[in-house]
Amino acid sequence: MPQLNKLRTALPGGLGGNTAPLSSARLRTALTVFFALDGFLFAGWVVRIPAIKHQTGASAATLGLALLGVSAGAVVTMTLTGRLCRRFGSHAVTVVCAVLLSLSIALPARTHSALSLGLVLLLFGAAYGGANVAMNSAAVDLVAALRRPVMPSFHAAFSLGGMLGAGLGGLVAGGLSPSVHLSLLTGIGLGVTALAGPVLLRHPAPVPPEPADAPPAGRSAQRLSGRARRVVLLFGLIALCTAYGEGALADWGALHLEQDLHARPGVAAAGYSLFALAMTAGRLSGTALLERLGQTRTLVAGGAMAAAGMLLGSLAPTAWLALLGFAVTGVGLANIFPVAVGRAGELAGPGGVAAASTLGYGGMLLGPPAIGFLADWFSLPVALTTVAVLAAAAAALGYGARKAALT
Repeated sequence: MPQLNKLRTALPGGLGGNTAPLSSARLRTALTVFFALDGFLFAGWVVRIPAIKHQTGASAATLGLALLGVSAGAVVTMTLTGRLCRRFGSHAVTVVCAVLLSLSIALPARTHSALSLGLVLLLFGAAYGGANVAMNSAAVDLVAALRRPVMPSFHAAFSLGGMLGAGLGGLVAGGLSPSVHLSLLTGIGLGVTALAGPVLLRHPAPVPPEPADAPPAGRSAQRLSGRARRVVLLFGLIALCTAYGEGALADWGALHLEQDLHARPGVAAAGYSLFALAMTAGRLSGTALLERLGQTRTLVAGGAMAAAGMLLGSLAPTAWLALLGFAVTGVGLANIFPVAVGRAGELAGPGGVAAASTLGYGGMLLGPPAIGFLADWFSLPVALTTVAVLAAAAAALGYGARKAALT
């Protein structure tokens, strides 16, 4: 029997015995591995940025321009990957992008100018953006087939991979050159892809059966398409609001603790680690939370919690209270991005994932420079309150999307 038929019978009520559930379990495991690999490789690159800055002789300004290559490559590719997924399948595109990401991560360490660094980072960013859209598209299909809200577990794997990649990078930074370190990451990436990739390539994305009362194609489908585009935009804005906070805390959280609250360097450095750990814990519990509360309540509660946490984190008079605020913010933001991207994919397929992801990562890019400008005009604590404002906006938008969200 063709594997696609086995996957279709994996759904509750199917006739395929135990073979299809086993296929779905393997798919989930393989996708989880790719999400973890994505976070692991990206974090491994990030921790070597200071060494590569020294290697290329770039100033802070020229390094900033070179780093825009990652963003530019990711955003451009994200807008195209949805079409590639529809044509070739999200599983194949995920594997190809993982190979390209693994190969391209070694290139920045071989550059000796800001210009060449920016050019190779375009390739790295393109692979990174494509992998994110393809993986999320594949995850949306699997979530629909499993009929369980397990999307946060994939993003938890990304966060765990990032923490592992950053930790390993910190350990080897003093003993290995960037070239050796990033080349080792290439080998790890290719090895993991060789192990997990065949699972995705052998098994097409599961296709859930159409509901018995599904509207026929034609005018109804056309109306749904127009409505879906508006709702995808709404969920993309929700993703933007939460990703803004991630980007802002990554770049400015430690500086706020050290500069404004006079925390010791070790305590200041722990700020983002605590935020990331709290976000990982929140995502690991995300499936249970979604099953209990539903999507709308999860979005609203998460946004409200993040807003309260960030008000404490930005305005607290002591470093320890600020750290508590960062942790609360991480738990609050944890499941908003996965829910928003997942819902966009349910409504519009890979194109919806691409649109919501592009808006979301746009927020992550917007956050750090916006905080910098506002800090110059007012102060860093006041600037960081914009994270709370946008988290509250995500809660309000989530409530406004309640008729489109699955409760």
